[in-house]
Amino acid sequence: MTESMEPAVGLPAAAEAVEVARGLGEEGARRRRDELVPIIRRANDLYYVADAPELSDAEYDRLMRDLVALETAYPVLVTPDSPTQRVGAAPTGTFGEVVHQRPMLSLGNVFDEDELRAFDLRVRRGLGLPPAPAPAPDLRYVAELKIDGLAISLRYERGRFIQGATRGDGTTGEDVTANLRTISVLPERLREAATAEVRGEVYMPKAEFARINVEREEAGLPTYANPRNSGAGSLRQQDPSVTAARRLSSWCYQLIEGASDGHAGRPSVASQSEALARLSALGLPVNPDRAEGLDIDGVCRFLEEWREKRHGLPYETDGVVVKVDRYDQQERLGLVARAPRWAIAYKFPPEQVETVLEDIVPYVGRTGTLTPVAHMRPAKVAGSTVARATLHNLDEVRRKDLRIGDWIVLQKAGDVIPEVVRSMPERRVGTERVFEMPATCPVCGTAVVRDEGAVRHYCPNQKCPARLAQEFAHFAGRGGMDIEGAGWAVLEQLLARGLVKTRGDFYRLSVDDLVSLDRFARKSAENLKASIERSRRRPLARVLNSLGIPQVGEQTAIDLASWIAARWPAEGMGPGQWTALVARSLPAVTAQEFQEVPGIGAVVAGSVAGYFGAPETAAVLVDLADAGVVAEPPARRVAPGSGAAGRLAGKTVVVTGTLSGFDRAAAEEAIRAAGGRASGSVSKATSYVVAGENAGSKLAKAQELGVPVLDEEGFRRVLAGEEP
Repeated sequence: MTESMEPAVGLPAAAEAVEVARGLGEEGARRRRDELVPIIRRANDLYYVADAPELSDAEYDRLMRDLVALETAYPVLVTPDSPTQRVGAAPTGTFGEVVHQRPMLSLGNVFDEDELRAFDLRVRRGLGLPPAPAPAPDLRYVAELKIDGLAISLRYERGRFIQGATRGDGTTGEDVTANLRTISVLPERLREAATAEVRGEVYMPKAEFARINVEREEAGLPTYANPRNSGAGSLRQQDPSVTAARRLSSWCYQLIEGASDGHAGRPSVASQSEALARLSALGLPVNPDRAEGLDIDGVCRFLEEWREKRHGLPYETDGVVVKVDRYDQQERLGLVARAPRWAIAYKFPPEQVETVLEDIVPYVGRTGTLTPVAHMRPAKVAGSTVARATLHNLDEVRRKDLRIGDWIVLQKAGDVIPEVVRSMPERRVGTERVFEMPATCPVCGTAVVRDEGAVRHYCPNQKCPARLAQEFAHFAGRGGMDIEGAGWAVLEQLLARGLVKTRGDFYRLSVDDLVSLDRFARKSAENLKASIERSRRRPLARVLNSLGIPQVGEQTAIDLASWIAARWPAEGMGPGQWTALVARSLPAVTAQEFQEVPGIGAVVAGSVAGYFGAPETAAVLVDLADAGVVAEPPARRVAPGSGAAGRLAGKTVVVTGTLSGFDRAAAEEAIRAAGGRASGSVSKATSYVVAGENAGSKLAKAQELGVPVLDEEGFRRVLAGEEP
């Protein structure tokens, strides 16, 4: 959200809603208010604190709009603790508190063009200007896409980033400085030695949201509801490495230059449009998809332009924030409650379509989980045609009362993942069928098991063809061993021809084996073989993640690897010896011991212990060790100023191109372990650029700026505390 998800705080509600409220009478309005307030408070707590919303944005907006209308019709109902008088949620106590130098304000919402023009009328009236359509050349608006993320405040002293905080309740936020440092688009140093407070939004890109949900579903974990709450939850983590693993991004939209020691200095700009240009000049990320110098008709044209076009963006936006451009006019208009009179958020209506649920088909995943998938009459929603949507589990099917043959309401969660919202029982004709999970696996015929106390149905046959194909794809894919070139088409051939029967068999393949594959020339076979060889050495966390342990995703694998390295130190052993030690030791670890791993509770610990204790797993580990796979122990993280081990403390490093001994994630983890900051962009503040094969524009920019460039050997020397 470019400012906030908050409702119209203290602003006039839509006239129709107010009339309906007046029709209830004061006592009826009071009763309705007493019903709404606890629902909205719970929704706020789930949204802001737990990052696990139960209500959609549209449902929340409707409830809050009703409450605003009641309080507008009967002002006596307004109380200081009303949800309409609050901004966000108070800090949870998990992090240190940061008092904002200026309050982080909320915005009012409008939902159609008439309400937007009513906002323009109020602005004109407040500035003493004639109402539209009379021209008002001195009044201009800036329109910015409304980013659905978590509002943040960044403090820079003499150009250096020193503190970052969430919005919290608008007055006091949470100190998330360490986590914000992991977001590569946010610079550690500005291009000038400016002292400023910068406000913006942290968000999770759509692709990352989809990637994490696929990973969680494969691991048997509940999926996230939307990118906003996924991003908020990722930023508000105790361990910054969790945030780093989520690949968050950010846009900045407000500048308070000269902010220092609790006092805001004189602004260096006179308008919002100048502020955005200044932010960009300082090296901060500013959304280019905006428009300036608009009258209200221009704002409406901007809305229409982005109503459909927004679906092609790599991030989620649910509206447009409209601001009076000039600061002197903003000051004259002032605030009402905690909302500015000079800005408003226009929210696009949620895109939902109706279609027919033609079938529900269970698919077998790599952990054996049977996931019911909706097969629907193709329907266009949020810019693309959708015919399939996961229903997650049988309980979800029952909760939504979905039946084969139903008319259903379909939308995209975060404009990314197709989601069946609800059934439409009022349109049933009597031929609809209740879905039942099959008693046997649809692929191998093994009796299906339901987890005791859980919602998961699964095929227990570890050799089920569906499981093997999915498991091997996960093993070879990104986040696992990352064997470049071993995509699904190649994997299908390897399995069909019996060339790969175990994970270790990937490392026993010869160039001649690969040349025999369809459409493989010798050069492509040699390239794939080279990729396989590069993947023999991977960080332990990546090896663990590649195994597809039930209920273990990427971050849990990182936590588990750190715990293993602390329990069985690698000092004095070669990597191969240490790998063998870990492989022999893990089957004997109990569920209770696995609960010592940070972030692992009883359920996940039981799953991990059961996996490693199974004879089949022992065979997998032995097979990988026999094939020459080496798991490298995680590097110990160091604090800045901790000596040679912290060779990169206080330094920013960019990795570009292909390295033979590291993939990108492993190289960046090594940088962070040495106390440095891994960044995705090159600037004058960059300390080193590590350039592998096929390095492109980042290498060219480093050479242009005079940034030191390291090859892979130089990178290893720096990590070891030597001179490059």
